[in-house]
Amino acid sequence: MDFYHSEDNNKLRHVVNWIVDIVVVIAFAWFLVYAFGTQIVIAGHSMAPLLTSEDVVLMDRLAYDFGHPGRFDVVVFQREDQKMNVKRVIGLPGETVQIKNDEIYIDGEKLKEPAGLSRVSLAGLAEKPVKLGEDEYFLLGDNRDSSEDSRFSNIGNVSGSQIQGKVWFRILPFVKMEIIRSK
Repeated sequence: MDFYHSEDNNKLRHVVNWIVDIVVVIAFAWFLVYAFGTQIVIAGHSMAPLLTSEDVVLMDRLAYDFGHPGRFDVVVFQREDQKMNVKRVIGLPGETVQIKNDEIYIDGEKLKEPAGLSRVSLAGLAEKPVKLGEDEYFLLGDNRDSSEDSRFSNIGNVSGSQIQGKVWFRILPFVKMEIIRSK
């Protein structure tokens, strides 16, 4: 009789172990998708040539939980109207940003930008020096003539709490699939 009883316990133990394994795998998969797999569809051409309209990118939600956005990071931020936008970090907290003669100046020094970023023909709010607060960032689109960004009052300086994560991978279109690096 004990032989049959222990065999039933053994089967129950296998079923429970199997269920626990499945729950752990599902939890791990959910964490990976939540942390690194949030899909953002690019609307418009403000980040061209890096990202174009209808590109689908993945956002890393954990990138700034243990650090802060760096200069030239491509980030996703939530606007006041709750829309998600993708832009590049130009000015960091505590800095003063000004745009004059189609060039960006940080704390009075000309910013050396990576190749491929267009010149800034419209200074907007940054025509006069813009002092960033303790947790504020100045964001610009790569296609400066076709970007609604920190130069305009409806966006303005972006607080760290508005930044949702860092763009790290383009998944669509497949022919342009790549890791997105800060320049």
